[in-house]
Amino acid sequence: MKRQEIQGIGVSEGIRIAKAYIYKPAQDGGTVDSPVSQLDTPAAVDAELHKLRKAKADCAEQLEELTQKATKAVGEEQAGILAGQRKLLDDPAFYPKMEARVREHLEPAPRAVAEIVGQVASLLEDMNNDYMKERAADIRDIGSRLLACLSPGHTHGLTGITGQVILVADDLAPSDTVQLDPALVVGFITRTGGATSHTAILARSLGIAAVVGAGDGVEGIKDGDTLVLDGAAGLCIARPQEAEAEQYRLRMLRDLERSQSLEVYAARPAVTADGARVELAANIGSAAEAGAAVLQGADGVGLFRTEFLFMNAQAMPGEEEQFRAYQEAARIMEGRPVIIRTMDIGGDKELPYLQLPKEANPFLGYRAIRVGLVREDLLRTQLRAVLRASAFGKVKIMFPMISGLQEWRQARGILTEVQAELRQESLPFDENMEVGIMVEIPSTAVLAGLFASEVDFFSIGTNDLVQYTVAADRMNEYVAHLYDYFHPAVLQLIRTVIEASHAADKWTGMCGSMAGDPLAAPLLLGLGLDEWSMEAGCLSRMKETLAGLDRRECRELAKRILLLDTPKAVRQALRDFHNAKLNKLYEEV
Repeated sequence: MKRQEIQGIGVSEGIRIAKAYIYKPAQDGGTVDSPVSQLDTPAAVDAELHKLRKAKADCAEQLEELTQKATKAVGEEQAGILAGQRKLLDDPAFYPKMEARVREHLEPAPRAVAEIVGQVASLLEDMNNDYMKERAADIRDIGSRLLACLSPGHTHGLTGITGQVILVADDLAPSDTVQLDPALVVGFITRTGGATSHTAILARSLGIAAVVGAGDGVEGIKDGDTLVLDGAAGLCIARPQEAEAEQYRLRMLRDLERSQSLEVYAARPAVTADGARVELAANIGSAAEAGAAVLQGADGVGLFRTEFLFMNAQAMPGEEEQFRAYQEAARIMEGRPVIIRTMDIGGDKELPYLQLPKEANPFLGYRAIRVGLVREDLLRTQLRAVLRASAFGKVKIMFPMISGLQEWRQARGILTEVQAELRQESLPFDENMEVGIMVEIPSTAVLAGLFASEVDFFSIGTNDLVQYTVAADRMNEYVAHLYDYFHPAVLQLIRTVIEASHAADKWTGMCGSMAGDPLAAPLLLGLGLDEWSMEAGCLSRMKETLAGLDRRECRELAKRILLLDTPKAVRQALRDFHNAKLNKLYEEV
């Protein structure tokens, strides 16, 4: 067969060359043949119920083991994806209905599982709600796992891989991705998926090169085909010419040598080629992840996603429980800054015990600070806990999803009242604690000049800022190609925020995916970004990237890039800049 070039979305960088392994999981959890079509005695019903209950217990045990494995491999925040699947097993709208079909419809357990999985997943997929569509994928994944537990002849997950391969799939569930062995699965390419999907995030955490959203082009790949995968460029070449494969092989070896040398950067500060110190922080979802950030050489915590403390609890955490978590993070960071974001619930993050209203478009609805300003009791409790923790370290607070000055002033007013309460109770806190806002909504970026006179700092959340600027849901495969933080409009907003903060003698950080992308580094450095916050695993790579950059050159590059009119042109300009740097480095070596 002829050479084939497939373009997708690069979500985890790295060049890999290996044989294709076609992965086709069963649909709707699969089907399992049963020796009977209907149960004909009470004893048969009881036996089938026993099998079903054991399968549920086995499935729960597997998910708990996977969650523990994921926690060690990629951190507690990402492991929460699998913990959420475990909770679905106890959902009254799910497993009990399977038992009911066995008991009332006299169906064998496998058929009952397949029927309920199909019904529930289809119902969720028909909803005009992307969070629910994600839950449908989880339902199907659990269904496949239940069926595997019901029948020794049916397997769930990836088996049969004995040598290095590049996985080719329609899509990968998070539970599949976290089980991938990077020593065997060196990369993957999927037909669907977006840049900020759970699967993409897990791939980066595991260090597996990945391209998603490649469309129907993947159908031309056959089992055993030689593939070249470029995770940075979002490119896959099937059946490359020998000379071409050799060129990529040399690049791969150079990249692997660079990766092995990255360990030395963990103990070093981030310094540019012209000697400027750059503050690199980590995004965390729990106090435990602060320890990993320290080991990776983080200058602090740029984003403590406190919502994971709430999402992993069965009931709303009280002030003392929150205080202990924030205090522990401050203690671990030993005087380094810890920016704590108030809970960002809503959108794609639900709390069953909070019972938020169902919305047609939750990303544009009742979420984050909007919940806190209505449910002041929740916000006040969290603010008390954060303020008390500030007595034990360099804690800062940040409000999410601020869309206008009125919201900011209302939130700041509540904080002022809580501070007065603590003084009256003689509870210590940092009286000079910095208070900032997330810039996730275009209206806030446009008004940055007005905000800058009142806030202490900005933190740009590119994940939502891109989504709201280009009106493209980052989880929707049909518009995923529009979701790009190199969109010229997004870059203009970023520049506006940074310039406004500097004019007011304030600072701007960034805690979205863009901050951890080495391709974006020279642009962000040239724009004058003050603090970069990313997943801890990205810190060493970013330090290495910054060490080769000169601020003057990057400022000139930023000026040229801001004149470009498409994301593609921006990416190409940045690739050309990086390639010129690499070629010079290789020549010197």
